[in-house]
Amino acid sequence: MSETATLAYTVALCDFPELPQRERTAAEARYARVLERQLGGPEGVAGSLAAVQCLQDGDEAPEGMDSMATINRWARAAAAARTAGMQGLGESEGAYFEVRMA
Repeated sequence: MSETATLAYTVALCDFPELPQRERTAAEARYARVLERQLGGPEGVAGSLAAVQCLQDGDEAPEGMDSMATINRWARAAAAARTAGMQGLGESEGAYFEVRMA
């Protein structure tokens, strides 16, 4: 994850307590890298995350925003990022990546 991304958002792998910190950090970096590639860099991730959170909170979408397209784009990017992030880690029931605005 680039320094700009660190300022814009954070990624945390949750509910995988047995995973060593080094592997956790690498998984989070893989997740962030794919998310950025799918959504147009750190700014794209932050903008998409803000838009999705706004829609989930029931707020009106900004004029010109296609709500379903925004949600679908985020879902596709998050699924691809999860696949990359979990690569080589094996299964851990309930493990997930949390993305938050920094």
